Amino acid sequence: MASNCNGNSHHFKIPEIKFTKLFIDGEFVDSVSGKTLETIDPRTGEVITRVAAGDKEDVDLAVKAARQAFDHGPWPRLGGSERAKIMLKFADLIEENLEELAALETVDAGKVITFCKMGDIPSAARALRYYAGAADKIHGTVMKLSKGLQGYTLKEPIGVVGHIIPWNFPTVMFFMKTAPALAAGCTMVIKPAEQTPLTALYYAHLAKLAGVPNGVLNIVNGYGETAGAAMSAHMDIDKVSFTGSTEVGRKIMAAAAASNLKPVSLELGGKSPLLVFDDVDVNEAANIAFNGMFINKGEICVASSRLFVQEGIYDKFVNKLVEKAKSWVVGDPFDPKVNQGPQVSKEQFERVMSYIEHGKRQGATLLTGGKRLGQKGYYIEPTIFTDDDMIIAKEEIFGPVLSVMKFKTVEEGIKRANLTSYGLAAGIITKDLNIANTVSRSIRAGIIWINCYAAFDIDCPYGGFKMSGFGRDFGVEALNQYLQIKSVVTPVQNSPWF
Repeated sequence: MASNCNGNSHHFKIPEIKFTKLFIDGEFVDSVSGKTLETIDPRTGEVITRVAAGDKEDVDLAVKAARQAFDHGPWPRLGGSERAKIMLKFADLIEENLEELAALETVDAGKVITFCKMGDIPSAARALRYYAGAADKIHGTVMKLSKGLQGYTLKEPIGVVGHIIPWNFPTVMFFMKTAPALAAGCTMVIKPAEQTPLTALYYAHLAKLAGVPNGVLNIVNGYGETAGAAMSAHMDIDKVSFTGSTEVGRKIMAAAAASNLKPVSLELGGKSPLLVFDDVDVNEAANIAFNGMFINKGEICVASSRLFVQEGIYDKFVNKLVEKAKSWVVGDPFDPKVNQGPQVSKEQFERVMSYIEHGKRQGATLLTGGKRLGQKGYYIEPTIFTDDDMIIAKEEIFGPVLSVMKFKTVEEGIKRANLTSYGLAAGIITKDLNIANTVSRSIRAGIIWINCYAAFDIDCPYGGFKMSGFGRDFGVEALNQYLQIKSVVTPVQNSPWF
């Protein structure tokens, strides 16, 4: 079975934890209450450090700083190219500190360090550079109106933004939200997930070094029900952007509506289908399907957790998946040989294990995995079930648990793929262009991958249909979420306008 090498922890140096407070108005400060929260190393279950725990009073101070910076500070008033210059410096500083940031992300979130170094941390610099390139290209339009009027539109920053960040991709999500908001000229309050605050605080330090003015970027660590709830309901926050569960998304939307009717963008859960047709190369398709599910230990909202395989290749395909699971190395994420680290927290570990037990009790066929690995830390074997109508094939588990199902026809595949309240992502593996076109137009999801999976690019917008939320991250669409349109109309001289 996939091995567990969490006994090797002592070979890998844990970075020094430099920043543990809140970051408000350009300064690291304690929370008003003096409260702190533990951040845990998921490899061992031991405390890494304690960070300041903010609540409503701290959110109020952070919003006040952001409001002041927006209403009276330089950031929204700088030319786009000036904002871009600071964002580019910020990107350079991230690259200069890549090793330390990758190690922080690994120890805090249990993410494999190789991926952090090659993917997550470089993606932060890439996002800043991408949106820096857009900062001086934010233009309205000029309109010749009827009735002797002329008009133009202005695209203006929406104001103070509250960003609520999840724990599965702490760095990627931080910059997916802050980079376009910075380019637009917004100021912001950011709440990182309480499980993974360490890199966010480091980014606050780098933002200040890069020249981001005080009050533009504020960080309040804390719990969702205190700090997150205070942000969602705050009368002086003009927009909230949230990535996380559908259940919490509902609460944020309700709080936003009940306060100042602020707009929200929500990127929520998923139970994404991947359809594999029987004209494919089984080895290649099994690699795509396996990685689509087990990358980042299944803690990924687009995970291809509902795998539909056409009956002609089903048995061969399933055998190939089991083979891959058995050679998949689970263990200390600092070890370069490891494919999968621990789940992010004890709570998440227990949630995933309870779904596995549920699957067994309901009679799903367990092909491989299903057990905890090692005595220390939150490691779970890659787990594959075959089943149909069970809870494990319907609800988002957010862990290394795959359900594989059989289908006959294209029509059946489409119908079953759409039988979900979610609509975040989907995948299609086939050599037949007609099937690829038909299925991609028929599945109700925000992003469809053909012959690849979880292939993200900063240029390609991403977000959900149905109960997977609304709004888009990445691409120019994300920038537009942090801008609002103002129309300015004047009469043309000597022309009747009434």
